[in-house]
Amino acid sequence: MSQDVRRGLLRRHRDFRLLWCGETAGKFGASVTGVAMPLVAVSTLDAGAFEVGLLSAAAWAPWLVIGLPAGVWVDRSRRRPIMMAAAAVSLLLFAALPVAAWSGWLSTGLLLAVALLTGTAGVFFQTAYSAYLPSILEPDDQPEGNAKLHGSASAAQIAGLGSGGLIAQLAGAVNGMFANAATFLVSLLCLAGIRHREPRVTRTGRRSASLVGEVREGLRLIADDPWFRTLTLFGAASNLALMGYQSIQVIFLVRSVGLAPGPVGALIAAAGAGGVAGALAARRVGDRIGTARATLLFELGLPLFALLIPLTVPGVGVLLYVTGGFCVCAGVVAGNIIKASFQQRYCPPELLGRLTASTAFLSYGTIPLGALLGGTLGTVLGIRAAMAITTAGVPLAALILLFSPIRRTRDLPAFPRPTGGSPSVADPGGEAVLPRR
Repeated sequence: MSQDVRRGLLRRHRDFRLLWCGETAGKFGASVTGVAMPLVAVSTLDAGAFEVGLLSAAAWAPWLVIGLPAGVWVDRSRRRPIMMAAAAVSLLLFAALPVAAWSGWLSTGLLLAVALLTGTAGVFFQTAYSAYLPSILEPDDQPEGNAKLHGSASAAQIAGLGSGGLIAQLAGAVNGMFANAATFLVSLLCLAGIRHREPRVTRTGRRSASLVGEVREGLRLIADDPWFRTLTLFGAASNLALMGYQSIQVIFLVRSVGLAPGPVGALIAAAGAGGVAGALAARRVGDRIGTARATLLFELGLPLFALLIPLTVPGVGVLLYVTGGFCVCAGVVAGNIIKASFQQRYCPPELLGRLTASTAFLSYGTIPLGALLGGTLGTVLGIRAAMAITTAGVPLAALILLFSPIRRTRDLPAFPRPTGGSPSVADPGGEAVLPRR
């Protein structure tokens, strides 16, 4: 192993280091908002369970509206300018919320509008970011890059969630939005400092007749491939359940368990620490037992502990929430790392933006539905009953993986899918072709 490789990506790759810093800062700010926005709605505007669920739904609804065309636009354009524009828009919108509160204009409608618009910016940022990463990293560096980005994102979320509750208690929930705005400024500056310049996107040979045609191409890529199809269906079902309970967890901890805003943020942060553990374990477990088997372990085995969350009570009983949430976060982050590395190697580079957007449209598209489901169940059946139903859906969603080609193989395939060839490189019923590392 060369000295350059031993130094690791963060020390030897300046552009990746800047991308890593910007993404980590953005995740920190988003986590502050994830606690502060519901607390603004609950404590300042006296919102109920349905309104809080609607707020979470608004942040993810843009994936249903523009998720598919966004993938085509990203494939037609340079990715870094798109990410910079999205960060700038989010910066301005989050900074405007405290100003609106000082002016007496703050309302549930304004919160929903900001959530919708920043969610739209997030669609373009996430789609461009997922397609941009492989352009600055060599294929052999991509697993390490994904692990570092997901691991640091989880750590930033832990710090942001804990800080969100603390900021809300000390300075007010609305003022917490300034912390998020500042992190998008950091993200914007880091992206501006990246030296790598993407070549101008040119179209040679056949060009799709329309935007609709290119969108259809991305959807066909998922429909025709058993690996993409399985992971996308699982993502849709899993996100429905995850957002179902996450959209009402703040109101659950405040009103059903009886906690103050500060401890709420600390508990959510403690549960989020599972993401760091998952990021550290993903590559090691995948190398040892195989990436397909590791996917089942992370996405089916660990989420069983989600059933502990609705049993949370005051006092020592809060450890049930921490244990359940920790295991869920560990499984989700580890599974996402394995999936991201698989997609970046397996998908043709010229289709990666469309694949990202099409996958996100189908899997993220259930997130607003899950938020509305959580809010509706909380209103009709009560918060604790809603938590029991939605957390039970987390391990149930993984049955899609159990009854799929993933169960019958050791590793997910490693080689790119031919653009015009057979639907899959590896026989989904046999042993995949990922070499042992």
